[in-house]
Amino acid sequence: MTITIEFSSETEDKLRAWAAASSKDVSTFVREAVEEKLQAGLPTFQKTLAPVHEEFRRSGMREQELDDLLEATLAGVRKER
Repeated sequence: MTITIEFSSETEDKLRAWAAASSKDVSTFVREAVEEKLQAGLPTFQKTLAPVHEEFRRSGMREQELDDLLEATLAGVRKER
């Protein structure tokens, strides 16, 4: 498959520099970068929420406290409507 992509001159310069530093031609460098991104896959809901879960864990808050906070916040938003 052939794809044409337009880059700013600044991005093109960086791309050429990264490819050269990797001892690869630009086409190979771009293809490998795209393949790497595709292999990583789309972020899962679990990965997306990992920082939130970690912050909750560090907060020391209990699940019931979080439930109460969310319910109170939801009630406040509904009341404003």
